[in-house]
Amino acid sequence: MTVRTLFATADLPESWKALRAPVPALLLGLVVLGLVFHEEIASAVFIWYDSTAYSHCYFVIPIAAYLAWDRRHSLASVPIVALPWAALLALPLGAAWLVAERLGIMEGRQLVAMTLVEVLFLTVLGWRMCWALAAPLLYLYFLVPFGAFLTPRLQDFTTNFINGGLDFLQIPYATDGYTIEIPEGRFYVAEACAGLRFLIASIAFGALYACLMYRSFLRRALFMLASVIIPIIANGFRALGIVVLGHLLGSAQAAAADHILYGWLFFSIVILLLILAGLPFREDMQAAAVEAYAGPPPASPAPRRLLFAAVLAAVLASVGPAASAWLDRSAKEVAALPAPVFTTIPGCRPLPAEGLATTPDVAVRRFACGAEQLTVTVQAFPPRSNPARVITAQRHATGEMEGGDETVVSSLQVPGIEPENWRLVLIPEPARVTVAALWIDGRPATGGLAGRLAMARDSLVGSAYAPMLVTVSMQFPRPQMFSSDEQFAQRLIRAFLTAQGKLSEQITQLAMAAAR
Repeated sequence: MTVRTLFATADLPESWKALRAPVPALLLGLVVLGLVFHEEIASAVFIWYDSTAYSHCYFVIPIAAYLAWDRRHSLASVPIVALPWAALLALPLGAAWLVAERLGIMEGRQLVAMTLVEVLFLTVLGWRMCWALAAPLLYLYFLVPFGAFLTPRLQDFTTNFINGGLDFLQIPYATDGYTIEIPEGRFYVAEACAGLRFLIASIAFGALYACLMYRSFLRRALFMLASVIIPIIANGFRALGIVVLGHLLGSAQAAAADHILYGWLFFSIVILLLILAGLPFREDMQAAAVEAYAGPPPASPAPRRLLFAAVLAAVLASVGPAASAWLDRSAKEVAALPAPVFTTIPGCRPLPAEGLATTPDVAVRRFACGAEQLTVTVQAFPPRSNPARVITAQRHATGEMEGGDETVVSSLQVPGIEPENWRLVLIPEPARVTVAALWIDGRPATGGLAGRLAMARDSLVGSAYAPMLVTVSMQFPRPQMFSSDEQFAQRLIRAFLTAQGKLSEQITQLAMAAAR
């Protein structure tokens, strides 16, 4: 059957006139939203490229388009009725975006931006058409690289699963955090091994499979639940298998050499088994499509009303970013940062400051410690800084933005000074160890949501202290980091920080001076 015959049989050309009418309005609204939320889009695309956990995001739009095309018969009889009043939903969403932006939570900004896209479709197409397109529209949420906050919990589960398996197999082991040591060697449950990439890919696949194979909500929900539970457990077996293989081979390095490749092969087998398990319960989708298409074609909606609805939705969606831009313009820059003074420890000597690319709000000091070099950076931010700016600067300073999946983020305890807990970032290539701490309102930040809330408050009402970022970094002149390098760097950095007995008081004074 040719395409022309298929269209003639289904009488699609006449019915598609109504479906084509809202396309210009939707394109206009999407272009405006793309310009307003270009930072969210750029951040998402960067994560798709940088992290293998979100590589599937490149296929989300084609899959959503296919899901819409797969429903073309049922869509032909659904009327399009623009709902300009639905654009008012963008106002509370704009407030939610502003909260996420002030807290420096990019995932929250991206989720709100995607919800505003859904509001645009609702405003232009009406609730009946959006309900008919619910599956492809909701599938667009997989464009948001969301879920990284689950990594520590997945690491906990994987570590406990390995420990339980080793107990059951009676293999001797010792556990220290995420490090598992057996007689044949040491294994570390890194963030890349926590199973997040498997989990997110499985959920995205499960949603597609459920939309294509099932009609009832219960069957779709059960398959989605299986798509969440099974990869988590499967990743536990994968990690346990690597440890057991190292025990059998007598070498931890030999077992872990190609564990990422083995993991994807194992995951592919798990997905195949999930597909085969779901096939016996599939439902007839074609019958539903033919039944839904039985009605007459709807009338074409008025183009002016559609354009008005799209423009109104786009304008109201811009309220949050406009408020943020006004707040950022009202934030004055910091004063020139006075030169910080650091105590030199035995075995290290200060290096001259010539050649350092410093600015009025950044002070850099270097110390030669044998063949290695220790770099201390103090950076001040305007008191009413956007929290996202501070957090992004911290991630750039520690190398988390470019370290990739192999970056290890933990903490370094330095007893006897304030703060005692520093953010520790290990980057294997190029070999670098960095610790960082923030000062908010003249005090070391507690981190987490409390620290973000404090910065968000200061960004609105101001503060007598400038936010301060202190980083201490050691980079090794070799392409890869060895365990001895890591231990040496941590010992040296801890000794350096311990020698700065009044570090917190000095940073507080610098924060007050920079805020004037």
